Amino acid sequence: MDRNAGQKSAVQHLFPPIDPFDQRMMDMGDGHRVYVEQCGNPDGIPVVVFHGGPGGGCSPAMRRYFDPEHYRVILFDQRGCGRSRPHASVENNTTWDLIADIERIRTALEIDKWVLFGGSWGATLALIYAQTHPERAAYMVLRGVFLMTQGELDWFYGGGAGAFWPDQWQRFSELIPEDERHDMIGAYHRRLFSGDIVSETRHARAWAAWENALASMAHDGRTGDAPGEYARAFARLENHYFTHRGWLDQDGQILIDMPKIAHVPATVVQGRYDMICPPRSAWKLCELWPNSELRMISNAGHALSEPGITAELVRTTRRVARELG
Repeated sequence: MDRNAGQKSAVQHLFPPIDPFDQRMMDMGDGHRVYVEQCGNPDGIPVVVFHGGPGGGCSPAMRRYFDPEHYRVILFDQRGCGRSRPHASVENNTTWDLIADIERIRTALEIDKWVLFGGSWGATLALIYAQTHPERAAYMVLRGVFLMTQGELDWFYGGGAGAFWPDQWQRFSELIPEDERHDMIGAYHRRLFSGDIVSETRHARAWAAWENALASMAHDGRTGDAPGEYARAFARLENHYFTHRGWLDQDGQILIDMPKIAHVPATVVQGRYDMICPPRSAWKLCELWPNSELRMISNAGHALSEPGITAELVRTTRRVARELG
């Protein structure tokens, strides 16, 4: 499949580009300032967008999944990435710091309940936020589910996905001495936090390239080099969170806590051929979630921009606007 054709096909499902009506930097009081923006209808249905990574940051395209006449769209860059500062910082940067930030944003914007929209790590964060503050979730729209379990990390960084992409896996693993390859997250951690900016950037680009190569079915495996500043923030934050297993109490914590949000309605959109977050996690999640529906998209991988995933997400946000409007 032609990659550009796939991107054009995805774009045709989106709403037209829009600019924010509000942009601000929020001081979180512990050395971090978080970028927040609002766009769409100031009196519309509030929806907060959780970007992936950790460390991915928001993009203008994320505004376009919502009808601007009906939604008040809130985007924010999580600590250490995008326009938030300090850049690439992992100090005071845990899942629970992010949960506190989200509540500060909600309070500052005087929102009672909002729709939660997130994919990949964004789905993880949306689920943990909802389980921590179940009274604040009006509806959840999730994509490419990641549950921060050891099994998922072993799949992607232990050779499982590499069985399908041996060429890309070799590029990712050959930077690490053979006697350290049994723990790729740990090996990369030592290099991403070495204090040598050249080495950190080199390994950050390799970390980002491994993930980017597997994101879309339309991808031919050629990634090029991500900009050094972006790659360094993305890789350091992602590795930091994975090293600490998201600061969850135990493996499988999100599934254990599903009764807390059993009442919250949700739609889960999952690519059948997602190499980064295999469908098993979305399946397990929805089995424990009586008020959810799982939309498995054939001929789709992981990326938000996959045409089938884009189309289904826009259909979902249109329907949710009718139901909540």
